[in-house]
Amino acid sequence: MNTPENVMSTFDVPSGVPARVETPAAGDPRLARLSLNQKTVDGWSLREAVDACAEHGVPAIGVWREPLAEAGLEKGVRWVQDAGLRVSSLCRGGFFTVADGAERRIRHEDNLRALDEAAALGAPCLVLVPGGLPVGDRDLRGARARAAEAIEGLVPHAQEVGVRLAIEPMHPIFAADRGVVSTLRQALDIAEPLPADAVGVVVDTFHVWWEPGVEEQVARAAGRIASYQVCEWITPLPPDALLSRGMMGDGHIDFAHLSRCVAAAGYRGDVEVEIFNADVWAADGNEVVDTLARRYVELVEPHV
Repeated sequence: MNTPENVMSTFDVPSGVPARVETPAAGDPRLARLSLNQKTVDGWSLREAVDACAEHGVPAIGVWREPLAEAGLEKGVRWVQDAGLRVSSLCRGGFFTVADGAERRIRHEDNLRALDEAAALGAPCLVLVPGGLPVGDRDLRGARARAAEAIEGLVPHAQEVGVRLAIEPMHPIFAADRGVVSTLRQALDIAEPLPADAVGVVVDTFHVWWEPGVEEQVARAAGRIASYQVCEWITPLPPDALLSRGMMGDGHIDFAHLSRCVAAAGYRGDVEVEIFNADVWAADGNEVVDTLARRYVELVEPHV
């Protein structure tokens, strides 16, 4: 990506906090569980993201379906394998809340394909974005119930291909248009009646840091945490709230506390850095990866 040299200052040089560490070199054991979620470097192709992970010593990648489709599944699988990377998750399935029966069948078939793609990549989980309210619909409970029903309908295929369905609760600001499951408590209420090997939850710091009793809910999620994703809650929010995720350390989240909670719940999987932010996307991708590696080893890794 061609960007001005000073763009990084928008997220890499806040006033004095947090303290900085040196960029860890490839092979640094502190990077052993770090995963680059592809959305963090949104301007890169899958090929570019895979190559950067290998170059920077990031051992895992969270793959998104759209760039995977552009590359082709077979080619994408080969690139990941040749680079010696793990796939920490496939993003994304879901969008279950439509009321029309024909449309619901289309969504179901698409999620079955997503599970197959995740299995081909060796991803342990498919991240599910539940979906928002259909146009003109104000029945939040009904939409949430449709999401729960749709997830249950995917369980047999998830078990068949060995990929876990990972329900991602989303901050309430997205309830209308993106995620009617707003809390970790609600996500666990959907997951718990279903087999633990087939249905788990995503603990994403951006979405759950504010939740009352989040510590108790993370503990309750023991054995169900399918993915741990980290990024920051920054203020003021940009006009597009979807792009309001920041680099760890630039906002308000206590990563040490949440990471210790996740570790105490027994999670030992990869830790994905997933950032939606226009300034981050505009910056040089290699500098972004260096920055997130530094922030990860400083703020997250000691506690997971």
